[in-house]
Amino acid sequence: MLVARGIFQLAARRGVHTTRILASTAPAAADASSGDNLILNFSLPAASIYRNKPVASVVIPGLAGEYGVTKNHSPVIAELKAGVVQIVHETGQAPEKFFVSGGFALTHANSVTDIAVVEAAKLEDIDAEEVPKIYAEAMKDYNAAAEGSKEKVEAQIEVEVAKSLAGALGVALT
Repeated sequence: MLVARGIFQLAARRGVHTTRILASTAPAAADASSGDNLILNFSLPAASIYRNKPVASVVIPGLAGEYGVTKNHSPVIAELKAGVVQIVHETGQAPEKFFVSGGFALTHANSVTDIAVVEAAKLEDIDAEEVPKIYAEAMKDYNAAAEGSKEKVEAQIEVEVAKSLAGALGVALT
């Protein structure tokens, strides 16, 4: 199976500054008895964004479609596509949004949801002006690669992630 280069790695490879990749911003572990809340664990390979964090809900960009999770949600395992994870910390608040390049989400019967991603960045930290440049370079690579080659597949993944990022930011691509 091919592992996609992430949009953030792609940007770095192309020498384009697009975002600040998150370091650990995890608060101290919360008590697992969260009242009416879902418990969220949101992790990168080397750091946790949230660990045992009580939240009202999470919207997840599943490969089969976007879906929301609240306390007492049915157990589900989903592969994530490039898109936006939206975390509502308290009912009625605007969601905190993270762009992810893919990953997995597991919602357990005990109202705990684990989200594991390779890359994540707060949507507000991404420089939207750079996204069309990333997309154009990915399209150039895609068009130049031989049909059926590893390079063609990797470039196609880069194009799709760039499209998802543009959609999340409301950026038009040409």
